[in-house]
This record gives sequence, C-alpha cells and structure tokens, in this order.
Amino acid sequence: MNIKLIVVGKTDVAFVREGLEEYLGRLKHYVPFSYEEIPALKDQKGASPATIKEREAALILKRIEGADRVVLLDEHGKEQTSMGFSEYLQKQMNAGVRTLAFVVGGAFGFAPEVYAAAADRLSLSQMTFNHQMVRLFFAEQLYRAFTILRHEPYHNA
Repeated sequence: MNIKLIVVGKTDVAFVREGLEEYLGRLKHYVPFSYEEIPALKDQKGASPATIKEREAALILKRIEGADRVVLLDEHGKEQTSMGFSEYLQKQMNAGVRTLAFVVGGAFGFAPEVYAAAADRLSLSQMTFNHQMVRLFFAEQLYRAFTILRHEPYHNA
C-alpha cells in the first residue's frame, strides 16, 4: 500500500516543518509515502469561505486518482486511539487498498465535492488545531501506527 498526505498551503512554521520532515523521513522505512503541498490560493482577498473551499477543492481533486481511498482529516470525523488507527491501517492493507490518500484542508475546511470523494473522515481530537500543526500531529500518529503494527517499542517507550 502507498500512502500520500495532501495538504493545502505551505508549511511555513519552522518547528512544524522540521518535525514534519523528521516523521516523514521515518515513515519511508515502513511504507511508500508521498507528501504533496498544494500552494495557497492567490487573489483570495474578499473571497467568501465557500468560494475559497471550492477553489481549493478543484486543486485537491486534481491530486486524487480514481483508485485512491480518500480519508479527510476533519473535525467532524471519527476519533480513534493510536491502537485503533493502526488497526484501521491494517484493515486497509488487508483489503488491498493500493493508495490511501489523507487530506488536510485549508482554514475553512472542505467543499462538498471533496466530502463526496472521501471514503472516510478522521478527527485527531475534539480540539481545533491550526492546519499546519495537524500535519505534524498526523505524521507522528501515522509513524506511531506503523511501529504498533511492527511491535516496535516506540508506542510505549
């Protein structure tokens, strides 16, 4: 199985970028992984949140292939424990999913057409996080899930 993380906007906070690079590097030892940043929209001054979400949706959907299983990181998604998330990944691998595409939207969330393309929604917490922090938290949880599946000590270290 391949995994890709699609994010809207640049990761411009230095400590987030450094942490993200650390976990993305670690993930490559477990799974073919790609990280795709969609550049922030230009000329959005005065645009409504709905318009911004529609424009971002077009860019997100261009990054998704027909066979991808799309999982949105969304505040209204299902919350899981780290163990539960590792079990979810194992089920996807067992089901023969070729590419699992996780998507982090922009500040206003997702347009209806992105929700329609998604197979699942996952929430990292009931709390709201900055969309850049979500990237780092998710990368760490993805790494943790693979260490759980491999029975490595990271999860309980």
